[in-house]
Amino acid sequence: MKYLVLLLFLAFPASVSAQADTPAPIREWSVPFADSRPRDPYVAPDGRIFFVGQRGHYMARLDPATGDIVRWDLPEGAGPHNVIVDREGMAWYAGNLKAHIGRLNPTDGSIQQFPMNRDGARDPHTLIFDRDGDIWFTLQGSNMIGFLKRPSGEVTLLDVATPRSRPYGIVMDRQDRPWFNLFGTNKLGMVDPSTMRIREFTHPRAEARTRRLGFTTDGLLWYVDYAAGYVGRLDPSTGEFKDWAAPAGAQSRPYAMAVDHKDRIWFVETGIRPNRFVRFDPATETFAKFTEVPSGGGTVRHMVFDAATRSIWFGADTNTIGRLTVED
Repeated sequence: MKYLVLLLFLAFPASVSAQADTPAPIREWSVPFADSRPRDPYVAPDGRIFFVGQRGHYMARLDPATGDIVRWDLPEGAGPHNVIVDREGMAWYAGNLKAHIGRLNPTDGSIQQFPMNRDGARDPHTLIFDRDGDIWFTLQGSNMIGFLKRPSGEVTLLDVATPRSRPYGIVMDRQDRPWFNLFGTNKLGMVDPSTMRIREFTHPRAEARTRRLGFTTDGLLWYVDYAAGYVGRLDPSTGEFKDWAAPAGAQSRPYAMAVDHKDRIWFVETGIRPNRFVRFDPATETFAKFTEVPSGGGTVRHMVFDAATRSIWFGADTNTIGRLTVED
């Protein structure tokens, strides 16, 4: 069943902090596998950083303390898109080009594949754990949301009602419900796990195309609008949207985003060169910490905030894995 919600929309121009501002420190590690598009880093329980090489068809692990990188080759042509690591240390990846979710055991390098169980199901995109350690994921090309039960690997696939909606980024809320971008439309979606039904929320700007998401501790859902150059929020309790124009405006192309320990929104403007990190503070509605990616970035597509070290980890098309340090 599809639900459409009438929403109140407010848009605000960009506001830059009047206080003295300094860039946030960034360090990048060069990945020794040429032109492999390292992406979507994930902080494992032991603090080491897993990532995948989308073009190189591998998974790798970076030790930030030493700079050492270990590589595991994935099934030929897998096209890995995203990786997450469970409490037992198993690394799960989205086999984007081969329509499967894979589990890699870093101890011995063994891989188990869990194929999509329906004809036409393809393009598994971004994975996330729920509280039980089971996995929700988006399938951009087949217009579906997936659920994988651990440890059995049983896959359930849900159709999104809006055609060609391109399910993309995904996050979990405090009620353990997955929320996701519908990048091919001006909508966001949510699955109620108790009914396995999808509810859609329509942005009042028809041209809006949101790409990544994050929750603040007050339960508000934040997003970046890649097409029009905004950072915004949805109040799930009321259906109200509110947007702020990004500093680079329509040229911004905000893509990767994360929420830090103070509920501030970090995102990357990928429409400018070099790519630039920007921090938005919802409490003051100001932008600050304009930080250029040293390697240029190419396009920074996804990133995660590690609360233990107050670091934001990201992958760049310039063949690097990077860390931005949140100093305050």
